[in-house]
Amino acid sequence: MPGRLAITSPQLLDLHPAAADLRRLVLAGMERQPRQLPAWLLYDDQGSQLFDAICEQPEYGLTRTETALLQQRAPELAQALGPGVLVEFGAGSARKVSPLLEALQPAAYVALDISAGHLLQACRALQQRHPTTPVLGISCDYSQLEQLPAHPWLERRRLGFYPGSSIGNFTPEEAVSLLRQFLRLLGPDSRLLIGLDQPKAVERLEAAYNDQAGYSAAFALNLLNRLNRDLEGDFHPEAFRYRAWWQAEHSRIAMALISREAQTVTLAGRRWAFAAGEPLITEYSVKYTPSAFAQLAQRAGWRPLQRWSDAQGDLSLHLLEPADRAPAVDLEPDSGQPHSER
Repeated sequence: MPGRLAITSPQLLDLHPAAADLRRLVLAGMERQPRQLPAWLLYDDQGSQLFDAICEQPEYGLTRTETALLQQRAPELAQALGPGVLVEFGAGSARKVSPLLEALQPAAYVALDISAGHLLQACRALQQRHPTTPVLGISCDYSQLEQLPAHPWLERRRLGFYPGSSIGNFTPEEAVSLLRQFLRLLGPDSRLLIGLDQPKAVERLEAAYNDQAGYSAAFALNLLNRLNRDLEGDFHPEAFRYRAWWQAEHSRIAMALISREAQTVTLAGRRWAFAAGEPLITEYSVKYTPSAFAQLAQRAGWRPLQRWSDAQGDLSLHLLEPADRAPAVDLEPDSGQPHSER
């Protein structure tokens, strides 16, 4: 864009949860039945690298499909989003956003992610590819962020970007709360572009989370290494096995570490007994149909405007606007073309 100067390095703000918050969340998760820890705990530096490897596996088509859709539809998406600052929630390696940045030419790009080291590396690489776009990284738990930090780049209209179907890591009620949180963070003049992995054949879904190379298992087991390191745990990873399976009644994949035997572990200064076969849930991945997600978004105060899907209907991108700013729209059948829905 004429008149924009090259920027040599991104900025980084570290709002990572404090150790006390980490301890509190882990203890609460260990008290649940079944036991379940926050999914963001998986993403330390090692976990983030393992997740990047998962995205490259032949069984895991979500990343390739979504990236291709973003590349194909980038000009339409940019026009639909309009001008402003692009805020990506759960940016990870920020590998999907480039087509949007090229088409949108936002006033700035702001990446939110939990792993500060991985985020800084991603922002540096992105800044090199887009030298005229100001890049700001914020290390944080975006699901618990009360407000975006004061920063001159964030004083403009905000556009949200939430790819990767990450909203599926939350229960439907938690997803409604998260979407309300996004509305507070982005403001009344915002728009939100969100990616959804849609229901498909069970064998395809289960294969995606049980790759033959074993990266999904290594990703889950790395959680125990993190707990040992950060909360004085004494987990033995070899005493657990990884399992991912489809739960039709909840329209989700469940991922867990299953205790191979009866055992007792120490974590955060407390002793915890595991029965043989007992699961420690590492994450869920809920799969929404377009109409089910539209209802979810409306409960959270958003109104669906448009949807873009790949030709096979595996994945879709949904554009949302605050409900009090948009007229009602009608739901149309799924297709590879953008359309309004309710």
